[in-house]
Amino acid sequence: MCRLSSMVTEHDAKKAGAEVVKQVDHPLLSGLLYPGLQSLDEEYLEVDAQFGGIDQRKIFMFAEKYLPHLGYKRRAHLMNPMVPGLTGSKMSASDENSKIDLLDSASVVKKKISKAYCAEGDVENNGVLQFAKHVIIPLVGKAGGPFSEEKGFTISRPQEFGGDKIYTCFKDLETQFANNEVHPGDLKSTVEKYLNRLMEPVRNVFDTDEMRQLTKDAYPLMAKQKGGKHPNVSVADKINPGMLDFRVGHIVKVDCHPDADSLFVESVDFGDGHTRTVVSGLKGRYDQDKLNDIKAIFLCNLKPAKMRGIESQAMIMCASKDGQVEPLHVPEEAIIGAKVCVEGYEDNTPERVLNPKHKIWETLKPDFTVDSQGNAKWRENELLIAGEAVTSAFCDATIS
Repeated sequence: MCRLSSMVTEHDAKKAGAEVVKQVDHPLLSGLLYPGLQSLDEEYLEVDAQFGGIDQRKIFMFAEKYLPHLGYKRRAHLMNPMVPGLTGSKMSASDENSKIDLLDSASVVKKKISKAYCAEGDVENNGVLQFAKHVIIPLVGKAGGPFSEEKGFTISRPQEFGGDKIYTCFKDLETQFANNEVHPGDLKSTVEKYLNRLMEPVRNVFDTDEMRQLTKDAYPLMAKQKGGKHPNVSVADKINPGMLDFRVGHIVKVDCHPDADSLFVESVDFGDGHTRTVVSGLKGRYDQDKLNDIKAIFLCNLKPAKMRGIESQAMIMCASKDGQVEPLHVPEEAIIGAKVCVEGYEDNTPERVLNPKHKIWETLKPDFTVDSQGNAKWRENELLIAGEAVTSAFCDATIS
């Protein structure tokens, strides 16, 4: 490392780490050393190639330039596209919920996919959709592959909800998802099914005492600090569920969206003398008559967004399980416009409007679930309306 440091300028070190090291006016020495240390790994780990995302390309070029100057051979470098993680932000090795590990059990894969960010119509930050694009669809119908018998990427649905959909190219799937013609619940269950089929042979290979010990040695569990918390884990302390403005609304009218087969347009009274328009992807998933004239819970401080030409000013909160969707249950005595609190955050003041750049809802959403007793929760904290629990007919379900 000393020899390498004598050859590399500050400019080259900063340039090499531009996409993986935080860039500041006065960088720490560790950030300047990082590209060199990663490059030297190739020699000291005695590897023939290094594989990473395209964000590593400048470090790879750094290694190809400088290792030969030290008398070391130039290695091959392989890169794959950067895809969003399952939480809606960058996939990270330090965030278990953002990624799928090859040795994840079938139940863990199911849990991660069910909790993943997969908002209706969002094709930009959708890790579930990207798994379909980069992992599954390239293998569908390929001879000798795990899905060789498939005619296309197949979303299985009951006939009453439109029947099965088969996609032979990703662009068609992406377009229909963007147009809300494919429901997030259907996409999630399909991706989960394909991933578990793909990973099962790998799990079988590692299902021996020898391989389990190898895995344990390769990935030792990080020691826990007092209180059960892992050390060196960064937490976005400022983001908490008290920032979300959940309220009870009364759906006074439900219409079909004039330009989308899978959308309802709801007029919702929040008790303030005005009605808001809410566009939801429940058509074909939940009966229109059941939705009309009920009280439901809405997230009211999302930035308004147009959905096929109609601005949606809130989002209805639903529980989903095995492709079925249902609005969360509101206690009968709940007042229209009442605040819905997360236990322990009752005194917090919600943001007026959630800043989309901060991904507040996307960060918090994976931890909103329905437990085995049918109680809606954020982590272990119940959702409450004037002290009464919010519930669902589903158990062990996700909330979105």
